[in-house]
Amino acid sequence: MVVLVQATVLTVGLNGRSEVLRELPVRLIKMQSGLEAARSLKNEKVNSVISRWDLDDMPDGRFLKTFKAAKPYIPTIALVRAGSKSQEIAARSLGVSAVIAEDATDDVFRSTVANLLGLKGDVAIKAISSADNVEELMREG
Repeated sequence: MVVLVQATVLTVGLNGRSEVLRELPVRLIKMQSGLEAARSLKNEKVNSVISRWDLDDMPDGRFLKTFKAAKPYIPTIALVRAGSKSQEIAARSLGVSAVIAEDATDDVFRSTVANLLGLKGDVAIKAISSADNVEELMREG
């Protein structure tokens, strides 16, 4: 099976939560710490960043603040503590593209990412089983 990747997404501190994005046509780069993520950005070109607001090594949105200052044009999503108005307000004030509460359903999480990246359909993966299908997909655009 071949997946047509439409975007590269860096996830930071999401643990297993990023697995729900596997249904989208994205390449996932999963990091657990802000420092590890910052280092990876030197070698990786990403289309979007999804990060937990409070990382163990960079609390209070420090990773997202640093990232937005360096690359303000790249869409970002902040995952904030459920019910934390202060985290939500801080993330929105920073100018992130979207804010999602940690207790949001997988469907809401996946849909928010798909909408932010402009991906079509709920599940945008296309499988290619033969050379004929490749030509058909190319015609579909």
